[in-house]
Amino acid sequence: MNTSELLGLLARTLAVLDPEETVAARMCQACTTILGARAGSLALATVPGEQVTVTSTNAAAAAVASIQDVLGEGPGRRALEDDAIVSAPLGAALGDDPFPVFSQLAGEATGDGTWFGVPMRVGGQPVGVLGLVVGPGRQLARDTEDAQFLADAIGTAVLGEIDQLGWTARARVDQATGMVSAQLRVQPHDALAVLRAHAFGRGSTLEDVAEDVVARRLSFADEAGPVETRRTED
Repeated sequence: MNTSELLGLLARTLAVLDPEETVAARMCQACTTILGARAGSLALATVPGEQVTVTSTNAAAAAVASIQDVLGEGPGRRALEDDAIVSAPLGAALGDDPFPVFSQLAGEATGDGTWFGVPMRVGGQPVGVLGLVVGPGRQLARDTEDAQFLADAIGTAVLGEIDQLGWTARARVDQATGMVSAQLRVQPHDALAVLRAHAFGRGSTLEDVAEDVVARRLSFADEAGPVETRRTED
């Protein structure tokens, strides 16, 4: 399909979506539909090596994005680093692919299938990743060139509306990272690793752990280990 036809298909798909949704949410949903995926997410690069998920089409996509946030690695990050489409099986046994922990945990959260990460480029530079979940035994409904064109279109559109994106969750993670860095007297990247390890250990999201740190329900100041205080009712 040529670019004019793809843009026409994108426009027709967007036309039936809720206009009250953000540009990011509508573009993500449209491309997920066009590419035949059952779930999709959109993440933007923040600082080198880090991404923030700005929208997900459903709980399955949000779960996969959260798992990558907690692990600090995965095919989405590889897609951004290599500026190339990267795929990984979901539900694979450990050792069956380059991202065994991600694949196993994501498969438990979403069911078997394949996760595709397509870098979003603006001006030839990758600025984020379109993540897509397809069912078992299936591929994307269109070829990689079409998928890449649509991802680039998303990148351009979303960066043009960047002021509409909600950065509250990421701001909490950054604030919590600074607090843990001060508590443990370590570099910020090590503090972030501590937060991720704690989220993984308690089966939570990185954002939830960060919220507890910022609210001072969780502190790493005690040398014996993190201390959690009881939640109080508002």
